[in-house]
Amino acid sequence: MERSFYTIAKTSLILVYLVIVAGAVVRMTGSGMGCPDWPKCFGYYIPPTDIETLEWQPNRDFKKGQVIIVQETLQVAKTNFRTNTTFNSANWAPYTKHDYAKFNVWHTWIEYINRLVGALAGLATLVMAVISFRFWKRRKKITFLSWFIVLGMGFQAWLGATVVYSLLAPVRITLHMLMALVIVGAILYVMHMVSDNKDNIVFGKTFKSLVLFSLLLTFVQVALGTQVRQYVDEQAKLMGEYAKDQWLLSPTLNFYIHRSFSILVLIINAAIYWQTKKNNWKLPATSWIMVLIGFEVLSGILMYYVDFPFGSQPVHLVLASILFGLQFYLFLKVYSPKMAKNSL
Repeated sequence: MERSFYTIAKTSLILVYLVIVAGAVVRMTGSGMGCPDWPKCFGYYIPPTDIETLEWQPNRDFKKGQVIIVQETLQVAKTNFRTNTTFNSANWAPYTKHDYAKFNVWHTWIEYINRLVGALAGLATLVMAVISFRFWKRRKKITFLSWFIVLGMGFQAWLGATVVYSLLAPVRITLHMLMALVIVGAILYVMHMVSDNKDNIVFGKTFKSLVLFSLLLTFVQVALGTQVRQYVDEQAKLMGEYAKDQWLLSPTLNFYIHRSFSILVLIINAAIYWQTKKNNWKLPATSWIMVLIGFEVLSGILMYYVDFPFGSQPVHLVLASILFGLQFYLFLKVYSPKMAKNSL
């Protein structure tokens, strides 16, 4: 039973990470408003592939909730009807959540795929939660945490909707990213609880403190990084896509804190890695953490000194989220006497 549940939880984790990757692509391509409404996209379950679908046309059937663009505004069909030869405003209501009314087929489908992956991840966590009732009699904590994850996914979906309605407000984008990390941590905890015992290692207080501090530091780094990213997005809009060398000429304080903390992250995790090797502990995750930090630092250097090469921003974000997952995995190993058979 534990083995099959572990597999389902692992599948959920992979899908959640795919959502993070898809979200990073959305940010990289500027597709966050590709679907201006939620949960549908321009009022459709499957979004349009051309602008003609979003234009008023005579003798055409519209369904309630479908959206068209009229004079740079979104208009929503009030009911099911068929148009006549002239536009009748009485059949339409202006979209009031925001005033963004643009269509770009690539942006629309990139955002739509992001939502589809999110729906799949939500379905996977729901399946996991339903099956978790098998543990109810003897390990209620697994069931409670599994349903917490489902609620977290629902809250994450709601946050995604508010991000769209707010026209990508920075604070909501940050909360959206941090909530994704909370969900990752919760799934890893469930996986840890159902994994098999292998052996025990007694860790000292100093090592435990280093692991906890490194985890919290990465969490803060992700929050700061999303704020820096938002500043870069704003500069890109002001100066244009081809003025990348100007985007960070006058960075905010968050940028300097984020850059300085990266050195601290490297030092703390290097100390963890050294302690692991010194004591001959079998914790391969520490090696992967150092590799990820190396690539994370490299991508940060490329963005600053090589003017944001294509793909460097989403890679930086995705690596940070994977790094957090590995550090949380290590945290569970260190703070619990249980060592999982399915170790990294």
